[in-house]
Amino acid sequence: MKVLIVLLATFGIGLIVTKLTGDYNVNLSARIAMAVMMAFTALGHFKFTQGMAMMLPSFIPYKKQVIYITGVIEIAAAVGLLIPAMCTLTAWCLIVFFIVLTPANIHAAMKHLDMEKATFDGPGPAYLWFRIPLQLLFIGWVYWCCLL
Repeated sequence: MKVLIVLLATFGIGLIVTKLTGDYNVNLSARIAMAVMMAFTALGHFKFTQGMAMMLPSFIPYKKQVIYITGVIEIAAAVGLLIPAMCTLTAWCLIVFFIVLTPANIHAAMKHLDMEKATFDGPGPAYLWFRIPLQLLFIGWVYWCCLL
């Protein structure tokens, strides 16, 4: 829920700021919002490393390193969204990234993982009713603001 609030609040602020400086720039506001959200989620990779590592299935080695690498990828994506010449490539990479992350989110939900506490007393599969549509929103958002 936090990431959705960050995305929508930043988008709204972006619309207000672009209106105050001229005409609404919906596309720029959308790219900035997704970049801020990606930077926000990247912070979680460094703050909640243990819990995020628990999201990964047992057959994946070097779990903490994978979490750190994906955090760096999210920071790079945030930057890429803000560079017009990189936006298309970044968007396609993010779409693949969001799709690749989906099994880890499903795995975490099935295990009732609470990522922030690194415990197995989280909301469980019911969380997927929010998370899967959220992943689809992220994919659609990136597609809309960078590929259309």
